Amino acid sequence: MKNKLKVLQLLGLARRAGKLTTGDENVLKKVRTQKTYFVFVASDCSEATLKKYTDKCQSYHITMNSSFTQVELSNAIGIQRKIVSVDDSGFSRKFTLLLE
Repeated sequence: MKNKLKVLQLLGLARRAGKLTTGDENVLKKVRTQKTYFVFVASDCSEATLKKYTDKCQSYHITMNSSFTQVELSNAIGIQRKIVSVDDSGFSRKFTLLLE
């Protein structure tokens, strides 16, 4: 999938631009306060974590994607993480377009 590589590269760019929040508690806080636009959850995280973020993102109308593994997300942003949120509307729109 050609767009998969573009998404991961864009995720790295968003990290360098300071537009990402990482980690379970930090991302959950951003979702609850609606200060994020897009959430990536690793496909190989636990069922409970996946369900928690699926439910939270649906209730707060935030786009969520779980098509990347923890290794792919971690390599893209340079830190080992399972959950990443994008805090910029421009990056979020581009992710949405690439993942359609």
